[in-house]
Amino acid sequence: MSRYHRAWQPGGTWFFTLNLADRRRSLLTDHIAVLRRVVRQVQQRHPFTVHGWVVLPEHLHCVLELPAADSDFALRWRLIKGHFSRSIPTGEFISLSRRRHGERGIWQRRYWEHRIRNERDYRMHMDYLHFNPVKHGWVTRVRDWPYSTFHRLVAMGVYAEDWGGGDGDLGYLPE
Repeated sequence: MSRYHRAWQPGGTWFFTLNLADRRRSLLTDHIAVLRRVVRQVQQRHPFTVHGWVVLPEHLHCVLELPAADSDFALRWRLIKGHFSRSIPTGEFISLSRRRHGERGIWQRRYWEHRIRNERDYRMHMDYLHFNPVKHGWVTRVRDWPYSTFHRLVAMGVYAEDWGGGDGDLGYLPE
């Protein structure tokens, strides 16, 4: 069995990528209200700060920060994935292995995480996640994707509204 090493750091900030088991389905955007509700519920019981988030039909990216004395991001993802899976209709293919473990066939078992190391790393990952709908061809301008924290960050003055609009001008507004 593979041995995975996680970068545990109390109060740390991480970039995550989570994928659906069947990347041809659009469960995340089809059930965006359920996903939002589940994330809020988990966040109330196990606090975390959302710095950036984008939900695409078959995967999501986010940058999350945990409270100072907490490093258990795995608990949050287990709860989010589990509650989401139990909250949407059944009908997906479920492998024998998943059946034996009492799992649905919604999410890939693993996820990718990267501990954010400094301000440059933070900005690169925030830009990456917000530009992801353009990269995957869902829209031609970042502002046209509705399932993203980009709009909140524009309102806060972090990004210009036309950032990522296909003109090659990527990056945060000057401070």
